[in-house]
Amino acid sequence: MTETSNTRSAAGEAQGAPRSRLQLLMRYVPLIAPVLLWAVPCWVLLHTGQHWPLPVALIGTALFVLGLVGMPLAMTRGHGRRQQDRAAIIGDTLLGGIWVLFTWSVLLGVLLRLILTVTGVGDGQDRARIVTWAVLGVAAVLLVWGYAEARRVPRVRRLDVRLPRLGAGLDGTRVVLITDTHYGPLDRARWSARVCETVNTLEADLVCHTGDIADGTAERRRAQAAPLGTVQATRARVYVTGNHEYYSEAQGWVDLMDELGWEPLRNRHLLLERGGDTLVVAGVDDVTAESSGLAGHRAHLAGALHGADADLPVLLLAHQPKFIDRAAAHGVDLQLSGHTHGGQIWPFHYLVRLDQPALAGLSRHGARTLLYTSRGTGFWGPPFRVFAPSEITLLVLRSPQQSTSP
Repeated sequence: MTETSNTRSAAGEAQGAPRSRLQLLMRYVPLIAPVLLWAVPCWVLLHTGQHWPLPVALIGTALFVLGLVGMPLAMTRGHGRRQQDRAAIIGDTLLGGIWVLFTWSVLLGVLLRLILTVTGVGDGQDRARIVTWAVLGVAAVLLVWGYAEARRVPRVRRLDVRLPRLGAGLDGTRVVLITDTHYGPLDRARWSARVCETVNTLEADLVCHTGDIADGTAERRRAQAAPLGTVQATRARVYVTGNHEYYSEAQGWVDLMDELGWEPLRNRHLLLERGGDTLVVAGVDDVTAESSGLAGHRAHLAGALHGADADLPVLLLAHQPKFIDRAAAHGVDLQLSGHTHGGQIWPFHYLVRLDQPALAGLSRHGARTLLYTSRGTGFWGPPFRVFAPSEITLLVLRSPQQSTSP
């Protein structure tokens, strides 16, 4: 017995060592990442054989050092306890800009230098300077385009979704999804109104908002969220919380949405009836709700479906795609989610996929359950969208049965 205990203890220590090293690494990532983001472009653009005049090299290096120091300070003041909007705008913009510059310094810098070397274009200094100007040019174009993409009213993405259990009377039901509006430091009240005007042209039976309404409290962002009260639907407007509500007094957002005429589906459901058939529309709090410490806030799917007829089709609102495992286990027919932003700024997409089972679009999970993941209606933090366009989604539910519905 003693030997077995010692063996288990040794095995536990061996398993604990990698975990402790991983935890240590994750602890220092926030310190290492900003240094890499600013140091790599500085090195690639200024100090890899360009032989810039000394004033150019010194001024360029000083700007990168200023960014390295200034970005974390601005983000701390902007998103910390003080929540200074001007600081948040500066910090977020610097973060988006340096992410794009870092990405293309690595990808384009290495590839282009290789091509120029193989083809024998110029000498070392010429090749280095060509790389610098190419990277700066590509980054500038992507940032201008990405800013325009982030600030525009999203295009409408339309698709039919076939649900085998949907009754013929519900065929053609129009569901509009908006999500991740992220009202924040940049005042987007006019943008919000235009989004709502676009939604109202879609003649929706059901309009859904799957969370992350804003960054900031309901009191602080009320003016930007107020246009949501103008959204029209023939049956219902429903809302569930996202993780960002739990950074900003979530109950205040639940109360404001209720005040604006939306139904907060906090672990409950309502019934949508059409043409003699019924659809269960359920919603759950975000998966981060329980750790928020707010009384009564948690993701509880069994509670959301309590009392619903098990033979009826279920449409579930859950902010994060990762909730799909629980949805599939409960036989949900269709889950609507946001959260991912489609990656927002490429190639952040690949990091998102480490945490979520889907990035964007329609996917199947298990025998019955479909998941639709929106790329989001707004943007978080950096005011850029690069290769991840925002969207307002119109899903037309289709029944396998014959129907005369339009």
